[in-house]
This record gives sequence, C-alpha cells and structure tokens, in this order.
Amino acid sequence: MVNREELKNYCNTYLDIYKFKDYCPNGLQIEGSLNITKIVSGVSANLELIERAIEEKADAIFVHHGVFWDNESKTISGPKRAKIALLLKHNINLFGFHLPLDDHYEVGNNVELGRRLGIKNMEPVAGSLLWQGELNTNISDFSKLIEEKLDRAPQVFGKQSGKIKKISWCTGAAQGFIEDAINLNVDLYLSGEVSEKTPAVAKENNITFISAGHHATERYGVQALCKHLCSQFKLQHHYIEVDNSV
Repeated sequence: MVNREELKNYCNTYLDIYKFKDYCPNGLQIEGSLNITKIVSGVSANLELIERAIEEKADAIFVHHGVFWDNESKTISGPKRAKIALLLKHNINLFGFHLPLDDHYEVGNNVELGRRLGIKNMEPVAGSLLWQGELNTNISDFSKLIEEKLDRAPQVFGKQSGKIKKISWCTGAAQGFIEDAINLNVDLYLSGEVSEKTPAVAKENNITFISAGHHATERYGVQALCKHLCSQFKLQHHYIEVDNSV
C-alpha cells in the first residue's frame, strides 16, 4: 500500500513532467482513494478500461491518454461525464502521462518499443521526441518482426526493399517528424499513424516509412512504468488491453 500523494509526487519527479510543454495535464487527473494497493494500466482512459478496472477493484488507473485535452471542450458532458462519474463513484484515482511517458529514458514508449524490436545503440535525438538507433536487417524481415511483436501488420511506404542500418522512430501520432528523420540520414522512420502526405515524402526522399499503429506502439510504456512502481512500492498491477485497430 502507498499513500496517493507519495505516489503522485514520485511519478511527477521520476517522469520529470514539468520539463514538457504538453497539451494535456500530466499526473493525477482524477483524485480517488488516499491509500493505493492495486493499480491497473491501459493505453487510453476509455469507458471499457474504467469499467474493467472497477471489476478488478483497482484503486488507481494509469494511462498514456487521459480524459482532459487542451483542444477539447471544457464542458463535462456525454461520455466524458460518464467516465468521470464512474471514477468518482468508485473512488478510483486516474493518472495520465503523455509526452513525459513517450520520452522517458527507462520506461518510455519509445525506448520500450525499441527494445521489443531489437534496436541497438538507442538514444534520444537532442531537442526532439525522436529516438534513433541501429539495426542489421532488411525491410521485409523487419516488417514481419513488427507484426509478430505488435500483433498487427504494419503499413510500409516509400522504399520497399533493401538493408536497414539506421532507424529513427517516435510512437503514436508522430508521422509529422519524418522530415527530421530524413535529416538524420536514416534508412527507415517508424511511427504509429500515417497521414495523406507522408507516403509521398518517404518516396521522394528514398526512405522507408512504417506506420505500425498508434495504439500498438504505445502499449508498453505504461506497463513498464507500473512495473517500476511495483518495484518501488507494495503494489499489485494488471495491464488491461482494450483492443484498438488504429
């Protein structure tokens, strides 16, 4: 068991949340029980995750995508009201960590994805959310590896064959960083989503771009964070997968 305020302060410091200019609040978003014994984690604070956390009798939920975003209405109504009402009724804390969890050197989405894909010499790109590293494979084999590890077939654009020695990546909706990846002189850039213009940018610059899924690439940071928290405090943890094909 751990006190909510102790856990909150530890997470805020460990993830260095005040370093980031984000478009959502990072940290404790909904206050619940003061004492926390069981935590669950998931990618996004959707209704199904909250309902399943209630079934698990969780004291806290940890997510990458919380319930509050700067570009959304400040009115609490509809599905947002339903989710918040359930959390309050069952006295469940909701912790959300967005960019701080993407970028963290130890439990972040980027480094965790890199580990699963066997990327060597991983390092963050200075002044960016991008990471870079090295591989010794080809596009076909790497695509098969992604499908095996992430349980979904990736979309491959631009250069369709050849060796991959240098790779850059950023999980989630980071396809817009492809120009930065090109400037790093990598063979392949990987992100979660793809927008209309990105395939042409990849093709015109003779680079491979892989869209491996927003949800699929961001499953692992929140699990690693909660595993770390269990090592620091006496907590029980269960990751809940709520399927999302995007």
